[in-house]
Amino acid sequence: MKKIPHFFIVLVCILAAVQLKAADDFLPQSKWIGSEHCQSTPNTWLCFRKTVHLPGVPGEMIANIAVDSKYWLWINGKMVVFEGGLKRGPAPGATYYDQVDIAPYLEKGENTIALLVWHFGKNGFSHVNSGTAALLFCAQGANLSIVSDKSWQCSVYRAYQNTEAPFPNYRLSESNIRFDARKELAGWNMPDFSGKLGASIEIVAPNEMPFGKLVARPIPMWKNGGLTDYPEVVKNEKGDTIRCRLPYNCQITPYLHVKAPAGLVVGMLTDNYTGGSANNVRAEYITREGEQEYESFGWMNGHEVLYVVPAGVEVLGVKYRETGYNADMKGSFACDDDFYNELWKRSARTLYITMRDNYMDCPDRERAQWWGDEVNELGEAFYVLDPRGWQLATKGIYELMNWQRPDGVIASPVPSLNWCKELPLQMLASVGWYGFYTQAFYSDDYSFVPHIYDGLKKYLHEVWQVDGQGMPVVRQGDWSWGDWGTDVDMEVLTTCWYYLALKAEKEFALHLRKLYDANQIGEMMKRISAAFDARYWNGKAYRSKLHNGETDDRAQAMAVVSGLAPVGRYKALLKVFKKEYHASPYMEKYVMEALFMMGEPEFALKRMRDRYAKMMSYPYTTLFEGWGIGAEGFGGGTINHAWSGGPLTILSQKLCGIEPLAPGFKQFRVAPQLGSLNKASAVVPTLYGDIRVDIRQQDHKLGIQVVVPQGTTAVVALPGSKEKVLSPGTHILP
Repeated sequence: MKKIPHFFIVLVCILAAVQLKAADDFLPQSKWIGSEHCQSTPNTWLCFRKTVHLPGVPGEMIANIAVDSKYWLWINGKMVVFEGGLKRGPAPGATYYDQVDIAPYLEKGENTIALLVWHFGKNGFSHVNSGTAALLFCAQGANLSIVSDKSWQCSVYRAYQNTEAPFPNYRLSESNIRFDARKELAGWNMPDFSGKLGASIEIVAPNEMPFGKLVARPIPMWKNGGLTDYPEVVKNEKGDTIRCRLPYNCQITPYLHVKAPAGLVVGMLTDNYTGGSANNVRAEYITREGEQEYESFGWMNGHEVLYVVPAGVEVLGVKYRETGYNADMKGSFACDDDFYNELWKRSARTLYITMRDNYMDCPDRERAQWWGDEVNELGEAFYVLDPRGWQLATKGIYELMNWQRPDGVIASPVPSLNWCKELPLQMLASVGWYGFYTQAFYSDDYSFVPHIYDGLKKYLHEVWQVDGQGMPVVRQGDWSWGDWGTDVDMEVLTTCWYYLALKAEKEFALHLRKLYDANQIGEMMKRISAAFDARYWNGKAYRSKLHNGETDDRAQAMAVVSGLAPVGRYKALLKVFKKEYHASPYMEKYVMEALFMMGEPEFALKRMRDRYAKMMSYPYTTLFEGWGIGAEGFGGGTINHAWSGGPLTILSQKLCGIEPLAPGFKQFRVAPQLGSLNKASAVVPTLYGDIRVDIRQQDHKLGIQVVVPQGTTAVVALPGSKEKVLSPGTHILP
């Protein structure tokens, strides 16, 4: 068995107070099982099979299933789960497990249960390898149970192999997948399979290392669109490449139906294979003799799927399966300018494609839970996704704090042993007003707060230091990063992000009735507020003394959104925003928000158009990491980076003016600012139902129709009118 690093044990002990609750859903007789022929080799695939006799079919039978790393489940020959399991690492030394009701697939008498398990076998930026390829299965119903033990059959599936180079870059825990159909175990997962797999070996009991504590999956199983025809299929002039257009940038698995002699290699990849200037994942299929079908189970993403077909292979059909996070896009936005409609739509598509096991910076190069990205993403989710979509951020919050270092430092991406570093400003954003607090307030789910509060407090008051005036001292951390691009004023940004983190911490202290803490935090905020103008205002803009570059538009934006800039500074700040354009798409979200807070919707819309015009001119359905591609991008230049989706939040939240005043939108404000637009509408999904707003502007006068869900109230603020409180129902107001 793999030896557990000493620091893992230390972390588990220190962080036990903030761990997700370990589950007791596994019977003691259930064991982690595997094959004696493989312990942990990267890109290993295992077949598991068990036949059980049932005297009857229970009304419900929940199967608890854990693997390292992914699985596909069939019962009586019918697929029940297409890609189960979550990337490993809810906390150091812990593993997620799924809960699946298998009763609808069972029959009286003999039942065949089969699982294909993919063991990544290596660490990545969002996965921690246990060091052992294995399955844990425990299903319980009325007076019967099915558990994994040495009675199960198991074999290493030798048809699954590694490709030759190039390989996926080091950030990815997934490998390329090659399937050699000449070694296929035909029908191994079917009830009438006449062959025999090898024997299973028992490894350890539930909750034991190397797999550790078992944590119930906190997000839904994936949405599965089934095998679908491509909208368009085009062969190149040589006939060796088939380009298959997808309806939009999505997460897919490719399928092919061919007739061929044995031993020919068909390649499968997407147009995003080198997205972010690095090799991502691809697949290969080696033919057997005759007609055959195959679906590569490792998901990839892009706008097109490419099949590279050698001479001698007759392609009879190609399809794709779209899978993804199981939440619906119930929110919407529309106005009388198609540019903003399309920008909102691309923001939503980019958000969705960067969701799966965790929020990702991008779904190709890294698939990593960078928390600077996640802060923007979780804010967008409340304006477009149904409540199931909000759960992913809560999962991320637990993971971030469960991986907090013993000295209190918080770092990302997690879960990861490959590369996990503290970017101080990203961490302040994460634990602060736009991160943890937005998640709690907008969802009305504060359940995580008691578990993360002490770690948050340690980070803000032991890791971070303040000077004699109470101002935070700039931390280098592991990577002193404020944004991509130039002219970043780190000191002003640090002060604003720290202030917003204190603001969130104070609200959490009040929620937990820690009044002493709340008072102390309030005093710290007062000191920062009192010193801010004197230290940074130079008569034209906010600048720190050590900043030698151009005036930072990001710093001005953060001064506004934090509330540290008084209203009297807005006129001067507007001049700065009209001159300085340094922010990347990540920080531009806060520039746009500041302009709306300053009552400048017309310029906010103009700047939004100016900044996104070039990006929007490309024929893509997603937004980029930077303002352009390649040399004009940042950080590798991916074309699907959800931190760029700030316009989604701004158009729904600020232009249409829909913001919660009480947790979960139980009371909400509608204060539209249409700027140069004549009409706009939005739908915002909430726990109580959809908020619907339809706004019309004529001669600078606004009229509005508001649908207020049952159980909520709305406060409508129109220019020149007193605020009105609206009860549930449909209301029309000039």
